[in-house]
Amino acid sequence: MSPSGPSSSSGAQGDRGIARGAAEGRRYLDPAVVARLAHLDVRARLVVEGFIAGMHRSPFHGFSVEFAEHRPYMPGDPLKNLDWKVLAKSDRYLVKQYTEETNLRCQLLVDLSGSMGFRSARASLSKLDYARSLAASLAYLMLGQQDAVGTMLFADRPLAFVPARSTRSHLDVLLKALDSGRPQGPTRLGPSLHELAERIKRRGLVVLFSDLMDRPSEVLSGLQHFRHRHHEVIVFHVLDPDEIEFPYDDTATFVDMESGQRLTTEPWEIAKRYLARLAAWQDHYRRACREQRIDYVPLDTRTPFDRALLAYLEKRAKLL
Repeated sequence: MSPSGPSSSSGAQGDRGIARGAAEGRRYLDPAVVARLAHLDVRARLVVEGFIAGMHRSPFHGFSVEFAEHRPYMPGDPLKNLDWKVLAKSDRYLVKQYTEETNLRCQLLVDLSGSMGFRSARASLSKLDYARSLAASLAYLMLGQQDAVGTMLFADRPLAFVPARSTRSHLDVLLKALDSGRPQGPTRLGPSLHELAERIKRRGLVVLFSDLMDRPSEVLSGLQHFRHRHHEVIVFHVLDPDEIEFPYDDTATFVDMESGQRLTTEPWEIAKRYLARLAAWQDHYRRACREQRIDYVPLDTRTPFDRALLAYLEKRAKLL
């Protein structure tokens, strides 16, 4: 096993744009305390009620899914909403109106491959526990907004699938599914993403929690499948600080958590090349996601997950 580096302070961002009433909840969210909470529902509730519920506007918007009626066109209405067929037949300017069956339909995709079980001494949670905590917090938040939420857990293949529902009682089903997963087997994101893309018939929001340790071409192909079907996609790229900084000095043996392969080396000899390849790998994901209009969110598990989620949702809300 490799030695871990010195401790480091959190990279969390400040609490911008949060209602003052949320300050009371922050004292319960010390990362060391949150990490010890055994139940995802408690962890998620503290995050949502202590931080995210203080936001002034929702960072998510729903999709209109069902035609309701026409109304007369008014100056300022978007031209794309005009019913051009009616205009051609009757010379009347009418606008289509829609009803929403639900505010939003969201699928939370959690990577259970073996590498997600890694946790260095500098992190309060393993990558998988960090991802599950983020997913549980989002589920709690969105169900509270009457959004429909589902989840899929996968490694080299889909392992569990929970269809999206919008009832508050559905939270127990989601949390049970998230809590049941254990890191196992190799990573094959591409086929799992393609399979889920075929299962989801109505467009919505797809959120992936993964360390993305697979062939980028296959991962990006799966993500593009969702975009082709007009889903909105967010990727939370979860990495441990030791993976990001490679703080090893002495002779070390590295063990692949998925294949079991072992490599004994002098870390100082490979550190520069490792960090260069890591930067290029992350930059490739960042650029490809930007080209596909996918939100790419790199995360360090040293950062308390509640603050990481808050920072992203605040940024998202400002862009809407």
